[in-house]
Amino acid sequence: MSRRKIGLAIALVAVSGCSGGGAAERTCSPSVAVDDRPLRIATTVAPITDIVGQLVAGTPTRVDGLVPAGRDSHTFEPTPGTARALARADVAVMNGLDLEVPTLDLALADMGDGTIVCELGDATLPVSEFVFDRSFPEAAGSPNPHLWTNPPMVTGYADVLVDLLVAADPVNAEVYEANHEAFVASVDELDEWVRRTVATLPAERRVLLTYHDAYAYFAHEYGFEVVGAVQPSSFDEPSPSEVAALIEQIRDRAIPVVFGSEAFPAPVLEQIATEGGAVYVDDLRDDVLPGDPGDPDHSWQGLIRTNVTTIVDALRR
Repeated sequence: MSRRKIGLAIALVAVSGCSGGGAAERTCSPSVAVDDRPLRIATTVAPITDIVGQLVAGTPTRVDGLVPAGRDSHTFEPTPGTARALARADVAVMNGLDLEVPTLDLALADMGDGTIVCELGDATLPVSEFVFDRSFPEAAGSPNPHLWTNPPMVTGYADVLVDLLVAADPVNAEVYEANHEAFVASVDELDEWVRRTVATLPAERRVLLTYHDAYAYFAHEYGFEVVGAVQPSSFDEPSPSEVAALIEQIRDRAIPVVFGSEAFPAPVLEQIATEGGAVYVDDLRDDVLPGDPGDPDHSWQGLIRTNVTTIVDALRR
């Protein structure tokens, strides 16, 4: 069975079923096709919006990103505009794994009869591969949702999406299939580049202490150790005791770099790095694409390349 069909099978098992409070159905396999007008898709975080955009390129399909650029997906609260976009959409594509709970609730309540909500993380990640960590503890029940920072996992997203698009809009099936083939090839090329780039870094320096636990799946794939994260999933500031523990950890482990976020600066991160004797680098980003729309790197692929370059260059010093 191909990876694409495996992804679809998981989607049908993992997220099928109807919402009790609305007309929208939680599934990645639409039973009704749109054949008299362009397909309308609402998406959430910027990386997923971009991935969907690459798969629908060359078709009249409309993609509306719900989370504004520069806004964090964890803390984003839906607006009246979000509700209107969802009400117009035939499909809402989300990361899932409890990343966008307020938006999911709104989608299930406001989307009309016959519309669907596809949660890509739930559709592609088996329970046996869930990762729990400081920000996403197992006791809370929700695994780390940041699958898109790991390129091979994004291939799974694309496999589910192309089946969804072909089923929902068979008129443009050939374009979706061609875009999917090109996208998967670009992911494979990117994955090879990441492995070559990381291989230039000594294994003992592949340690990540970051602003947020966004790199668990990336770290597992490419041989990094995540030694800590400053912000919990609530995005509250760490307590004084947590700050002291992180500083002590940096000193004990001789951790060379503390990585902050370009989009969400936190002064406490620089304090932790300085007092621990580490370099502070504030250029990482987990769901904010680099550059501006139209720039060559303003894409999911550009996001991965920018982060990997930042990580490896900083840890190589």
